[in-house]
Amino acid sequence: MKKFNFKALVPHLVAIGIFLVVSVIYCRPALEGKVLQQSDIVHWEGMSHNSFEYKKEKGHFPLWNTHLFSGMPNYQVAMEAHSLVPDFHTILTLGLPKPINFFFLACLCFYILCCTVNIKPVLGIMGSLAFAYASYNPILIAVGHESKMWAIAYMPGVLAGLLLIYQKRYLFGLAVTTIFATWEIAFNHPQISYYFFITAGIITLGYIVQWIKAKDWKHLAISLGLAAVAGCAALANSAMSLLTTAEYAKYTMRGGKTIETSGTEIKKVDTKGLDKDYAFSYSIGKSEILTFFIPDVFGGGSGEHFDEDSKLVTALTEKNIPGDQAVQLAYSLPRYWGGIEEGTAGTIYLGAIICFLAVIGLILIKNPVKWWVLAATVFAIFMAWGRNFSAFNSFLLDYFPLYNKFRSPNMALVIPQMLLPLLAVWGLQRIFFTANGKDQLKASFKPILYSIGALFGVTLLIYFFNDFSSAFDSRIVQAYTNPQDGSTEIGRMIVNALKVERKDMFSSGILRALLFAGLVIGLLYLYLKNIIKPLAAVIVFTVINMIDLLVVDSKYLNTDHYMDEDSYQSENFTPTAADTQILQDKDPHYRVYHLSGDRFSDAITAYFHRSIGGYHAAKLRIYQDLIETQLSKESLNMDVLNMLDTRYLIIPPQQQQQAPAVHKNDEALGAAWFIKHIKYVNGPVEEIKALNQFGPKDTVIVDNSFKSITGTDPAPDSSATIQLASYDNDEIKYSTQSATNQFAVFSEIYYPAGWNAYIDGKKTDYAKVNYVLRGMPVPAGKHEIVFKFEPTSYSNGQKLIYAGNVLFFLALAGGIFSLWKNREKFTV
Repeated sequence: MKKFNFKALVPHLVAIGIFLVVSVIYCRPALEGKVLQQSDIVHWEGMSHNSFEYKKEKGHFPLWNTHLFSGMPNYQVAMEAHSLVPDFHTILTLGLPKPINFFFLACLCFYILCCTVNIKPVLGIMGSLAFAYASYNPILIAVGHESKMWAIAYMPGVLAGLLLIYQKRYLFGLAVTTIFATWEIAFNHPQISYYFFITAGIITLGYIVQWIKAKDWKHLAISLGLAAVAGCAALANSAMSLLTTAEYAKYTMRGGKTIETSGTEIKKVDTKGLDKDYAFSYSIGKSEILTFFIPDVFGGGSGEHFDEDSKLVTALTEKNIPGDQAVQLAYSLPRYWGGIEEGTAGTIYLGAIICFLAVIGLILIKNPVKWWVLAATVFAIFMAWGRNFSAFNSFLLDYFPLYNKFRSPNMALVIPQMLLPLLAVWGLQRIFFTANGKDQLKASFKPILYSIGALFGVTLLIYFFNDFSSAFDSRIVQAYTNPQDGSTEIGRMIVNALKVERKDMFSSGILRALLFAGLVIGLLYLYLKNIIKPLAAVIVFTVINMIDLLVVDSKYLNTDHYMDEDSYQSENFTPTAADTQILQDKDPHYRVYHLSGDRFSDAITAYFHRSIGGYHAAKLRIYQDLIETQLSKESLNMDVLNMLDTRYLIIPPQQQQQAPAVHKNDEALGAAWFIKHIKYVNGPVEEIKALNQFGPKDTVIVDNSFKSITGTDPAPDSSATIQLASYDNDEIKYSTQSATNQFAVFSEIYYPAGWNAYIDGKKTDYAKVNYVLRGMPVPAGKHEIVFKFEPTSYSNGQKLIYAGNVLFFLALAGGIFSLWKNREKFTV
């Protein structure tokens, strides 16, 4: 056997070393023992704290979370499955600390994709760094969207595996696809994975067209079959989370709704999926794709403000506003003026050099698959436009499978983030490292100039025909309207000053982009004139592009985002005096309603207490209805709070220096109680309206659809009792005693997909009562009632995981066999 060629590994080891060095330099506080302050992770720790405490005691995570929104499935908060598959994720990330591991993995996966399409290592390094450090990634990491970032990082790896299959490296491609697709899906960000698989489907369609033209039916069948096997293995390996999530989604905001509120009006509806307005939240403006190569053309992020040197301050002072006031006013106004009405954390910048090289790549690349790559890019941009390309996206919302489950269409821009760097390095491969590359560049130089010129021509048209207004302007005018006479003069003056600043940002951005375009064209021209070598040109492109990206990235993720571990814990999870006071109550069942801040977007309360509020992107639909109609009003509906066993309310301080106060609600009804009267209603509108004032201690509201379960009013028995015997996340026991038949209301959220009721060990039907709770008739005598959370989706998912493990190991064995069989290619 010939000796292994270690020399062939050197470029790849250098690449890995560069990825590691760049990520360490950029994230150096992580090696100093500091941690990121990420808002979403702080909230996740709040909502999951009880689950981890439960695991310490029981050895496993609970399936039901008692600390969010009065109770909800724990599936997407903290859960685990048993799997035999090795932890390739830790292997691929080298066990690096956060956030170094995010950037390193993204580089590594993209580099594997480049190697798959035979891109030279030096170009692979350039493309990998561009993909990993595109500005969207540090933005996600800074706020704590970690599952999204992992899903983005794995996309190129999955695409690499598919391309290996399409190149007839069947077994090796199957193994690579299975490994990366398993972790792509395992990190459970369905929306990113959904966009990626649409992209993979479009690119696959390009290959299918080629195979059909060549009448290569066998290869077509094998390729699609192996891709399907890899997909099945990956899906099965995450079956538990997928099945439970699919089941849960039907009962959430993403599954549609039966009522709709508009002001004080409540009407019956029957929708599937998210509302169109909600689904199209965070839609970018059509012109906003200019941020791909002009980062500040729309001002950056909503959290970025103007400083004292801005033209806005100059414009305000010219309107006779004193300098100090002008600076203070300018600092209070957002720089961002793009199409995302909800605001954005930052700009989506891919790098001007990368974008111009991608345009050049489209001209020079001969492989027709480039057009399918372009088609996938354009399709993603159309999706990202959301409400601003309503005809297209409304069609997708109505007819595309699962499309109506997702919001924030701007996420689709992760597809151009992956494909444009690929086109860029693919084009440079053609120019610098193919036999006739220089001749082709020379022959195509004018078309290149025309194409980049056309790009700037469109940009200038947008500039000249732009009025530089924003959806935020009306809010500014309203905020500065004189309450006495209704005058809008000051507001309009501020908006006009903002337009001057926006116009300047736009023009400055165009000049900045022109400089980068000149750099790209200039280096290629120097190469044509034999003044600069290919390697030198690539190094210049890589270094300047990397510096450019890091300058932008550092606005969104920098040393200010880190703190030491002790400070992180004390700042976020130190109980307040109010928390400490409530925690003295050791009763296993009561809830807390924190009235300060945004009570339904805050999970810190859940860290300590069973909370009425919480933080989650997919609340149960019935609870969201309760929030919209009963819990978000200025006046508290104590009937609803009492039935939710809200024993404590945390009242925000009246003055800034004061601490929150605790109000104990002695009318809270406890874990369960017997009622005297059943009030039947017709449909969800009547049911939710009946909660306005109904006396939950004596009366229960039941929809007529449950009448066969609930029956008639119970017989009077003043001595009847129902008591909580034990309270566990997944199992609750009650003891009852009565001389007559009774009807019990349980202060637990109704969720029929897993919660089963048993009376003396016999499974018994129960009903949805009071719109969100559980209720059931209880026969006379002494009984034990048990509620157990036993979702079949969870147990079925575990079985499928083991089947997926078998497929995974078969694919892995096939990949190893393929490497062994073709070992001569790796020897000298």
